Amino acid sequence: MAKAKSTSKATYDFDAIVIGTGPGGEGAAMNLTKAGQKVAVIEKHSEVGGGCTHWGTIPSKALRHSVSRLVEYNSNPLFNQSEKAATLTFDNILQHTTKVIRDQVRLRGGFYSRNDVKVYHGEATFVDKHSLHIQYPDGSSEQITAKTIVIATGSRPYRPADVDFTHSRIYDSDTILSLKHEPKSIIIYGAGVIGCEYASIFRGLGCKVDLINTRDRLLSFMDAEMTDSLSYHFWNSGIVIRHGEEYSAIEGRDDGVVLTLQSGKRMKADCILFANGRTGNTDKLGIENIGLTANSRGSLTVDNTYQTQVDNIYAIGDVIGYPSLASAAYDQGRIAADYILNISTEGQLIEDIPTGIYTIPEMSSVGKNEQELTAAKIPYEVGRASFKHLARAQIGASPVGSLKILFHCDTKEILGIHCFGERSAEIVHIGQAIMQQKGEANTIEYFVHTTFNYPTMAEAYRVAALNGLNRLF
Repeated sequence: MAKAKSTSKATYDFDAIVIGTGPGGEGAAMNLTKAGQKVAVIEKHSEVGGGCTHWGTIPSKALRHSVSRLVEYNSNPLFNQSEKAATLTFDNILQHTTKVIRDQVRLRGGFYSRNDVKVYHGEATFVDKHSLHIQYPDGSSEQITAKTIVIATGSRPYRPADVDFTHSRIYDSDTILSLKHEPKSIIIYGAGVIGCEYASIFRGLGCKVDLINTRDRLLSFMDAEMTDSLSYHFWNSGIVIRHGEEYSAIEGRDDGVVLTLQSGKRMKADCILFANGRTGNTDKLGIENIGLTANSRGSLTVDNTYQTQVDNIYAIGDVIGYPSLASAAYDQGRIAADYILNISTEGQLIEDIPTGIYTIPEMSSVGKNEQELTAAKIPYEVGRASFKHLARAQIGASPVGSLKILFHCDTKEILGIHCFGERSAEIVHIGQAIMQQKGEANTIEYFVHTTFNYPTMAEAYRVAALNGLNRLF
């Protein structure tokens, strides 16, 4: 073992090079370096953190937090005694977001320095399967080599060729963070997770929002009752949702943008956010030099160990497509590193990955939904708890929402958990912990026989469990 390691170091500059410092790249690099590997990471931007920290997960959730507090302030009778509601501009809430990003960069940058991981800030291109050319912003370049290379370059917003993203009124989910004017109206094209989250943010700021959904319902991969609840609250807040629509033209003007739909509808707004799909960042990597090919959306194919068709090249995170979650990418990075190190591992993500959608209110789920269980002919029952009946929700003035537990009628095994309302993404993990238990330990009765702090939102599990068990006969 020691001899092999020595040979590797004599032959290559590093044991492993990770391209990208987002969640997946960080997970892989930290696991490898802590195992004694000599590791380098290559980041094309001037700071570590990847798209997750700078343009995606962190900024959108920070924006949402600020807007959510504004909505809460204006709806609280302690503060809304004047006839004029408090307002914030997009630029205002970006100040908080900028601080969060800065703090995250410092935190994540410290991980690399403390663990002796060399960071190269430049653009990586494959020369061969062990060699990478790094092009630096100042025009200089160099080449480094490694026994193993991990591709963790993430993804970017999909940009169709017939949309002019250089126009000052046409944005995607990356460039929206550079919004400087104060729109009174916005069109959001694409009602996936990103589109729905930004619809909440802009509506909370008082913008008129048109949300264009290319499908027949919002977030159809989620439980239907939960998405119906979100649709209602969007409608109730004044968001106009147009289902089953596709654009035929997007025209940027000096004073706004005009969207023409294939159905013949036309609408105008101060700006448009195009949020319809993402593309893997593989086009500038030179993967053709090592015999790899990406699919039509720029994603790479890997096996269950995250190894590509090239034996020493691995890929993780958004660049391999589904599930395209920061949470999953961290785990994929760690799991891939275990395989690289030949460490015994189960080598798979958990089957039931939780989903958190940071709209206002939040949504979160784990496991099967009612539609899936019905289609599979699995006998299940439902336990529900409405937040409006919980003392903590009443105290916090957040009565909107509910918790739903799906469980097997005979074994009482928890099959799925679905939550809509404030703190849903936190609440769901309580149920997930029990759901992940083996055998008879996975039972809805746990929540009946456990004493919860009172008042808490977690108490919803006891209420929902009793509600569901009372349905059995």
